[in-house]
Amino acid sequence: MAIASAAILCLATGLLVVSLGLGRGFGDASSLLLRACLSAGFGLAAFSVTYFLARVSGFVWLWRIDLAVFAILLGAYLLVRNRSTITVTGSNHHQQESAPRWLSVAFLAALGAALCSAIIRALGHPYGSGWDSFAIWNLHARFLYRGGVHWQDGFSPLIPWSHPDYPLLLPATVAHFWTVLGHETPAVSAVIGLIFTFITAGLLSSALDILSGRTSALLGGLALLSSPFFIELGTWQYADVPLSFFILATLVFLHLQDSPGMMALAGLAAGLGAWTKNEGILFVCALLVSRLVARTRHPVSSNNGDPVGRFSSVWLLFTLIPVLCMVGFFKRFIAPPGDLFSDAPTMLQKLADPMRYWAVLRWYGKEFLRFGNWLVLPIPLLMVFLYFIFGAKTRSRANPRLQASALALGLTLSGYFFIYLITPYDIYWHLRFSLARLFIQVWPSAIFLFFLKLGPELSEVAVREP
Repeated sequence: MAIASAAILCLATGLLVVSLGLGRGFGDASSLLLRACLSAGFGLAAFSVTYFLARVSGFVWLWRIDLAVFAILLGAYLLVRNRSTITVTGSNHHQQESAPRWLSVAFLAALGAALCSAIIRALGHPYGSGWDSFAIWNLHARFLYRGGVHWQDGFSPLIPWSHPDYPLLLPATVAHFWTVLGHETPAVSAVIGLIFTFITAGLLSSALDILSGRTSALLGGLALLSSPFFIELGTWQYADVPLSFFILATLVFLHLQDSPGMMALAGLAAGLGAWTKNEGILFVCALLVSRLVARTRHPVSSNNGDPVGRFSSVWLLFTLIPVLCMVGFFKRFIAPPGDLFSDAPTMLQKLADPMRYWAVLRWYGKEFLRFGNWLVLPIPLLMVFLYFIFGAKTRSRANPRLQASALALGLTLSGYFFIYLITPYDIYWHLRFSLARLFIQVWPSAIFLFFLKLGPELSEVAVREP
């Protein structure tokens, strides 16, 4: 009963957060799915934040903080609930498009196979898979839950192999539900992993349905669900799939509408990505740079159809900065320094070694074709092929938002490249055991941007009679 009440409160908290930004619009099925997926993700994130605040403040009545946060959000929503319905950027005819039946059947088959595979793996590996699941993420959750007044000892530099500098969204969420239950159980971590896996797929499909049409939604969802490693990684109880959710949510909000509420949700999603993994901090930097470049290349004028203009970034920063302050507090006062930037002279030597560039570049090329563990045809290769066929028709339709989002992902991947150049570990070992997971972090967002770009052309081809 306690866990059910906590789950309902978690989802309701997330729903209020999302509703504050989305307003009262979005009444069709795809928009309801979008709201549900976002509510689940933001609700889990809210539980991690409240648990961390309770630990830092020493407040033992966790449920009082949860209810206080819910009450504040509810009061804010009641104050703004009568505002006008949001109009989503994009063509309204997309929502009326009907996809071919064969595509719907293929999508449902992929969804069913992914669900069965994920549940079987979660039942067969209740404690997760791989070193990181028990040596980092679940270990941190146990320190948070068991530590009492000494919980910070779990983030000691004496155990560097546990990466005590990693952010706490996933461990704090798990520890929150353990506290509600009154005991530890691996089922909590497993269920949270499954939730993030399938709300990411749901967010991708629903957002594409709204912005690009039903065919794009089914094709995009099919591409993600047909990536075996994405489904597998979601059951490992790592933080890579949750990070992919928040990166995708950030880009979805940026494309739905350039309104204050949407920008605030985008900033919050980006900040929560930084609260999920260190790579999320890199994405935040890439996002800010990409928006600065976009504003420089496409100056805002009063008649360009932008309802917010130069002040849109203010709303993004309004929610981003508080979350970054929380991450900074954890990094400065609780966690020890990370291991990647510990030796500046050695870093400079590695940056001057051309063989390291060649090694990383080769691994990028290989992983591009295999990171999803595809059995037959690598989906990224198929997407490149489709772009060369249909991309020429879309080049005349410049989309500053799409360009800025693509630049953000490109800068994120470039940042990963730089980290491999300076890594204190053996470069081949580091690439072998992490690069595929880093690609998965941006894979849902890459699919989203691809089908935003080529969606109309692919829809025309898909609906033609054989």
